[in-house]
Amino acid sequence: MNTIGKLFGFNPAVHSVKTEVVAGIVTFLTMSYILAVNPSIFSSLAGQGMDTGAVFTATALASIVGTLLMAIIAKLPFGLAPGMGLNAFFVYTICLAMGYSWQFALTAVLIEGFIFVILTITNIRSIIVDAIPMSLKKAIGAGIGLFIAFIGLQSAKIIVDSDSTLVVLGDCMHGEALLAIIGIIICSIFTVLHIRGGLLLGILLTTLIGIPMGLTHLNGIVDSPPSIAPIFCQFQWTQICSWDMVIVVLSLLFIDLFDTLGTLIGVSGRAGILDSEGHMPRINQAFFSDAFATIAGACFGTSTTTTYVESAAGVAQGGRTGLAAFTTAICFALSLVFAPLFLAIPNAATAPALVLVGLFMVAPLKDLDYYDYSESIPAFLTLVLIPMTYSISDGILCGVIFYVLINVVTRQFKKLSPTLYILAIVFILKYLFV
Repeated sequence: MNTIGKLFGFNPAVHSVKTEVVAGIVTFLTMSYILAVNPSIFSSLAGQGMDTGAVFTATALASIVGTLLMAIIAKLPFGLAPGMGLNAFFVYTICLAMGYSWQFALTAVLIEGFIFVILTITNIRSIIVDAIPMSLKKAIGAGIGLFIAFIGLQSAKIIVDSDSTLVVLGDCMHGEALLAIIGIIICSIFTVLHIRGGLLLGILLTTLIGIPMGLTHLNGIVDSPPSIAPIFCQFQWTQICSWDMVIVVLSLLFIDLFDTLGTLIGVSGRAGILDSEGHMPRINQAFFSDAFATIAGACFGTSTTTTYVESAAGVAQGGRTGLAAFTTAICFALSLVFAPLFLAIPNAATAPALVLVGLFMVAPLKDLDYYDYSESIPAFLTLVLIPMTYSISDGILCGVIFYVLINVVTRQFKKLSPTLYILAIVFILKYLFV
């Protein structure tokens, strides 16, 4: 037990091995969709020689390395994997829209990772986190909660696209949406009854119900993972000094920095890890884990690796230490061999957990002073923009800009630090030029 304590920050007087393990499994189940989604997105580059099977293995390996680093170095219950949005930017913007090779894009990801290491060593990332006002930190967590719930509802087709209204209620009487609704009911009952591991039980039970509905498909159990040789360390150095490389790296930096920042603040708030001033313990170690995971992911052959908001599902199950993250990493390792089994869990089965996690994460809003409009207006904008723009980083950037502008115009200068002024200016320039 002492070894576990030293490795993962586990205190047997406070924490439970069973709870941490269950939390880690829940985190894995809610983010394991990346094992299917990431290769699917990168399949658009198969014609350029980026092997889709190799991307699956690279995705799992990047997740294992990143989550192990988070478990051992930061001792926090967060899972890491190639980030959604960042993978789409890699494929559809850098490669397909800008016309660059996937080797060029991997090089940009590698450079971004090294820059993040430098920013962490110089403490710049921590300074940025500490500069964000507490009201915005509460809104970031709640906004991520709404974002998670929206992702869950969308993945289960309870919410679907609409040309006229952007989104609309799907067909909830059939298929995935019906299974997800059944799952929401099951998970809600388990939650109301305070059943430990209720979200995990709900996911598994919903998966079983999906079998007679024709939504859970088991195509074997064990298979050997594809080789990553076709994409391993395939970097292109000839254009690293080009303006396009600068733009690409800066874009990746902004998206990853504030996605990770928002995720760490939001999920840490849900876990009760933040102190009264909103400071997060071992945040530099968490940033190091994220940065080195990105470097490792680029070497394996995948897009930027980042901390996942779905970690909140494990936190909701009681995960508080690196042991939960270690369990998540083990699950990713097992997925290399048991990929058909893990990939059989449908989105409709994990969606209910994401919806309930959304509820858990809006709790900090109860402490927001709604009648101090210099605080509540920027917080509200942050809250709604995160899910509505489908971007944690855009929600944070806009929230900080409005916070500074409102307090400058109303002459409440004491609330503003020099770092906040600098951030607001940089964020405005980002929207103008990047």
